[in-house]
Amino acid sequence: MIERTLAILKPDCVKKNLTGEVIARIEKAGFKILAMKKARLSKETAGGFYAVHKGRPFYDSLVEFMSSGPCVPIALEKENAIADYRTLIGATDPKDAAEGTIRKLYADNKGENIVHGSDSVENGKIEIAFFFSNQELIQNE
Repeated sequence: MIERTLAILKPDCVKKNLTGEVIARIEKAGFKILAMKKARLSKETAGGFYAVHKGRPFYDSLVEFMSSGPCVPIALEKENAIADYRTLIGATDPKDAAEGTIRKLYADNKGENIVHGSDSVENGKIEIAFFFSNQELIQNE
């Protein structure tokens, strides 16, 4: 089934000048980019996006980190996009990530782990809509 997922190249990815490398890996894995932009999230915007985690021990540091510099949200589409993207990026903690995954290759730690990925089809829809209007989603021919 064709699915959509939201990728966010986090501030550490942008700061390390890895955006091109990570996007190339995403495209090589067969994902179609429907929309992409560079954004600077305010603490309020980051807090709204990660509201599902409010009250958890890492929430404040996550909001702080995500608002610390520019990021690149990307709407992706592919057969089995959710599972395939999560396999591509690896476990949240790079120490636990499989060899060759984006997080294993580039992430410094569990908190600054280069990329975000939607965890379900439903959240993919919600998260893409958080950053992109329907008019911004370009259907690939």
